Amino acid sequence: MTAATFILGIVLALMVGAMAAWWMRPRPAPPPAVAAAQPVADILAVTLARIEAHMREVESARQHSHGALEANLASLSRETVALSNALRSPNARGRWGELTLRRVAELSGMVPFCDFVEQVSDDGKRPDMIVRLPGGRALAIDAKFPLSAYLDAEAAQSPAERSAALARHSQQLARHVTALASREYWAQFKDAPEMVVLFLPGEHFLSAALEQDRELLDRALTKNVMLATPVTLVSVLKGVSYGWRQERLAKNAEELRRIAGEFHDRVRVFAQAYADSGRQLARAVESYNQSVASWDARLLPSLERMKELGAGAAAVAEPARIDTVSRQPRSLEPPPDPARPI
Repeated sequence: MTAATFILGIVLALMVGAMAAWWMRPRPAPPPAVAAAQPVADILAVTLARIEAHMREVESARQHSHGALEANLASLSRETVALSNALRSPNARGRWGELTLRRVAELSGMVPFCDFVEQVSDDGKRPDMIVRLPGGRALAIDAKFPLSAYLDAEAAQSPAERSAALARHSQQLARHVTALASREYWAQFKDAPEMVVLFLPGEHFLSAALEQDRELLDRALTKNVMLATPVTLVSVLKGVSYGWRQERLAKNAEELRRIAGEFHDRVRVFAQAYADSGRQLARAVESYNQSVASWDARLLPSLERMKELGAGAAAVAEPARIDTVSRQPRSLEPPPDPARPI
């Protein structure tokens, strides 16, 4: 009704505009009534033909768009049904949970530190992920969860069916929490906290269950099971990653202290050898100066006398005296305090 009214308004506007244009055009004299009616009819016929052609084009485009939309909706419906059927398979659902769990671990920064190891197992006896905690501890994470009742709720045709399916979803999740607590994953690892994380790859899975059973989260915690969604698990793993960085910093500081101690001992040994070489050098200079004194006092007069008597013609090189004193390095050990009793 709205489209028809809009088109009718366009037609009337065009008719009024055409009549006003024809009426306002310059003319030498008023034409006869029959001659005036003929141009108006022609203008209206042309205008109506153009409007009809435009409406046909609009209708053709609408039908084409409607057909494409129906095809896309049909394709989306088929893909949704295929995805729903795939998620009802435990293997496909488990694989989806593992991929989401790996993505969460990557976003939390645990991959560069190699702080998680995925365990692929179908027997339900091993967790899907083991997060290594600082101090040699480990935290088990399980990504297997029931989903059939939730899919039934999404496919429900009435509010009553949806409510009943969501109630079954909450009950299934509660039974899975009990079964997971009975496995005691933490007993498989040394120094592991008595806690296992049940990972749900979507916030809506947990919120739908909590709407039906508001005490589900508290009961799970009393059974040492923590229900975690991607947001909460990222927060937990971020804290673990920060703990690993702090432990690495502490280990680096300890290693630097050890290296500094070794370097101090090596410098001390080198300083002792260096001081010994300085003392040996000072004794060598002292011996050399003594030999120069013996040369001046004893050997040189005899050589001059022999030269005077014609026993030697060539001049003998005279040794130079060395007055440079070797500098002693300052000791690493502090000097003794004279006021302190020994």
